[in-house]
Amino acid sequence: MNGRKPEGTLRKGWTTGACAAAGALAAFRALETGAFPAPVTIRLPGGQTPAFALSRQALGDDWAEAGVIKDAGEDPDVTHGAEIVTRVQRGSPGQGLRYHAGEGVGTVTLPGLPLAVGEPAINPGPRRIIATNLADTDGAEPDLDITVSIPGGAEIALKTMNGRLGIKGGLSVLGTTGVVVPYSCASWIHSIHRGVDVARATGISHIAAATGSTSEAAVRDMLGLTERALIDMGDFAGGLLKYLRSHPLPRLTLVGGFGKLCKLAQGHMDLHSSRSAVDMADLAVTAERAGADTATVAAITQANTAMQALELAAGAGVPLADAVAARARGATMAVLSGDTVVDVLVFDRQGKLVGRADGAGT
Repeated sequence: MNGRKPEGTLRKGWTTGACAAAGALAAFRALETGAFPAPVTIRLPGGQTPAFALSRQALGDDWAEAGVIKDAGEDPDVTHGAEIVTRVQRGSPGQGLRYHAGEGVGTVTLPGLPLAVGEPAINPGPRRIIATNLADTDGAEPDLDITVSIPGGAEIALKTMNGRLGIKGGLSVLGTTGVVVPYSCASWIHSIHRGVDVARATGISHIAAATGSTSEAAVRDMLGLTERALIDMGDFAGGLLKYLRSHPLPRLTLVGGFGKLCKLAQGHMDLHSSRSAVDMADLAVTAERAGADTATVAAITQANTAMQALELAAGAGVPLADAVAARARGATMAVLSGDTVVDVLVFDRQGKLVGRADGAGT
């Protein structure tokens, strides 16, 4: 998800939830009429009416199933190309729609998610899309058991944050709108928010949010935090902090590399290289305030990278990483605007602590 976004207008795609809805509708129509629609057209919450070809179809006495190959457009989605298979089976009168996790779809095992523990990880948004498309002209839901499967989903899920969120056995079926907007990174930000929710629901009072795997491993070892207390923030500082503002926790340790935290210190909430850059002149002013002499300030102004600036400052005995950590802490607290205690730790590429700014009460 951190790949560089291509130039120009990018083709949108369809979420796993939209694919599951298409499979459910195709299977239900086959169950009712004996024939699968080809293609099957569904209606999404925004009014779009995409048509889906079927990758598989099977029909039994009281069940039918249909598959759709997910097309995520030009988004680097880990589930692009996966097959979403939906089986519908006639249920008991009055039961409405009941959902089940098939192969490759996870089950919720921790509180804090928008689904109860034990439920299949088919989110409320996709459930609404499925229900809307299956409802008859009077808006009544049929009585069906709906099983969604994603062959190979358990392996794909290892590339996601599902395990950390307590979703075991496979992927989540996501998509509030049904549309994948390329490089919106909606699923990553969704996982950040759910990570906060799980921490709050399981009584965790101190979380650490990291920009990358090196800093995450370093803070985990340093503070002895459990996996559920770790948030893979990546470049989405704003996505985390704005959510924490309305869903606060007592303590946040924010960790990352020097370059990323320089951007945060300078007020950027999206830390990706294509969407923000370190202002070297501003960094030189920070170094000056931290005690750098005129020559060092001038050299930092002309530095090619933040790491080069850090090396120049270190050679001159200037605690630049501490100064950047303090500014990043200030920027973080300005967004949170609450009682959360904030610490910021700066690590180098080898996971060595090079700078810090601690919150009150430490």
